[in-house]
Amino acid sequence: MSMVFQSFNLFSHLSVLENLTIGPIKLKGISREAAQLKAMELLRLVGLVEKANSFPDELFGSQQQRVAIARCLAMEPQIILLDEPTSALEPTRVSEVLSVIRCLAKAGMTMAIVTREMDFARDVSNRVLYMDEGIIYEEGTPEQIFDNPQKEKTRAFIQRIRSYTCRISTPDYDLHAMNAEIETFCKKQSLPKKIRDNLLLLVEELLQVYTPYLPAIVLDLTITYSEKSERLEVVCESTGEAANPFDSDNLSDYDLGLTIIKNLTENIDYQWFNGKNRLQLLIKK
Repeated sequence: MSMVFQSFNLFSHLSVLENLTIGPIKLKGISREAAQLKAMELLRLVGLVEKANSFPDELFGSQQQRVAIARCLAMEPQIILLDEPTSALEPTRVSEVLSVIRCLAKAGMTMAIVTREMDFARDVSNRVLYMDEGIIYEEGTPEQIFDNPQKEKTRAFIQRIRSYTCRISTPDYDLHAMNAEIETFCKKQSLPKKIRDNLLLLVEELLQVYTPYLPAIVLDLTITYSEKSERLEVVCESTGEAANPFDSDNLSDYDLGLTIIKNLTENIDYQWFNGKNRLQLLIKK
């Protein structure tokens, strides 16, 4: 078993060729000539034959990482561990390292890779494990994890979902502070001004629906945005008896607000879920 580290961990005082041959010579007892011959084959595999006599600090980060991969292969491991192998690289050069790893995968090399490169992970893997708080939170085939994740945190990570949540338990809530927090959330997601304005208006109208029931109920208002699908939603979860707030007779005098809410949304869905009223609204783009 060999390991490729985030920060390369090459010997800075040795040339690229010497970095590849020191392990086989000292640990496996291979002759210098045989080790050098094998090292040149591996450098050809990762596209760095011309850098054999260079030193690590003369290489780009992506080149150093390719040397690190070749160094692992020089020990002829059955398994290679790769710890976020692209995290320390220049963004424009990440593909160089991913290309080498893809070639190894096609050649049948067994690898355990820690990565945040989702498209790459889907393409190269045959088993995916999503880890959260030090445990395996969900596992399955690439199709299961990326197309149909079963658990909430997995979905949030795969779809790059960002969220803002506010709990309201009194009719004297601070609307101005909430609006400022929502504005900040929207700006972080680079949402257009029109979308931000529509979201603030929608939230204001929704709160008009729920305020008469406070403090008898507790309302959790959550805004979620998926970077992957550009889907923006508002979810209202409230305590109390099962009841769709939009079916209430008390809304008879609130036709204008309901019209505004319906005009700003593509879909409105109500469910009684886990002992709470759950209203989910998909905002129009």
